[in-house]
Amino acid sequence: MPTLKREGMAPRLQNLCAKHRNLVTLFGHSPMIEISEVHKSFENHANVLSNINVQIEQRQFVSIVGPSGCGKSTLLRLVAGLDVPTSGQITVDGDSPSHRLASRTAFVFQDATLLPWRTAAGNVRLPLELQNNVNRQTPQTVRDTLSLVGLLPSDADKYPRMLSGGMQMRTSLARAIVTEPEVLLLDEPFGALDDILRQQLNEELLSLWAKKKWTTIFVTHNVSEAVFLSNRVLVMSHRPGQIAADIAVPFEYPRNRKLRSDSKFAELCGQVSEHLREAAAV
Repeated sequence: MPTLKREGMAPRLQNLCAKHRNLVTLFGHSPMIEISEVHKSFENHANVLSNINVQIEQRQFVSIVGPSGCGKSTLLRLVAGLDVPTSGQITVDGDSPSHRLASRTAFVFQDATLLPWRTAAGNVRLPLELQNNVNRQTPQTVRDTLSLVGLLPSDADKYPRMLSGGMQMRTSLARAIVTEPEVLLLDEPFGALDDILRQQLNEELLSLWAKKKWTTIFVTHNVSEAVFLSNRVLVMSHRPGQIAADIAVPFEYPRNRKLRSDSKFAELCGQVSEHLREAAAV
């Protein structure tokens, strides 16, 4: 049998690897959200984001933590198509965020941002009106969505001033998901709530995610919240924001409040916090 020369192996291996990459491209699984070499700066030349590279698979729940002002919310707005990168590329399900139908991506802001002259039901109905998607089933769809986020039928006719902070955020979440989105983006939605209510809403959000399986990005300053909710936690560095760490969360779903008392949960929170301290010091 002839002996293969060592110098002839490298080109063969390179060709084999190239063919393998082509097959993956042709038949492989594309991520739901892909962020490639994204930079963002503003007119005052402030460099906010630098060389962001992230892939998020379909139905993953990913949280982002980082120092204040590092660009977490800016990155979320870019994924939502509310702003565009200075350079680099973002795709959501293979398409530019700005070209996607609004109903396929939902955004929950830090504040509930409810229209004060509309009832809870009226606020939830608004996205359907804006999309000219109101029909005979709309009132029932609105009622079902309010119920899904834990509001009572009697809450539907209340105005925002009549709702507690937690009820307002539930209404805001209902407004976001009434269009049955594929991607859910949340920018510190529970940051203004007390810790007990925050934990309760975390558990309710996970229950909804288990039913709907949105691809989710959740921005927060709370490390425990990020670990409790997520498949992965991304840690961003000080401005200009970069991805300093991408930490897998190994705990199985469904998760309940007992997880927060687990020593492994505390250990992982400590690891994320250490990455966060290092990122903030850079």
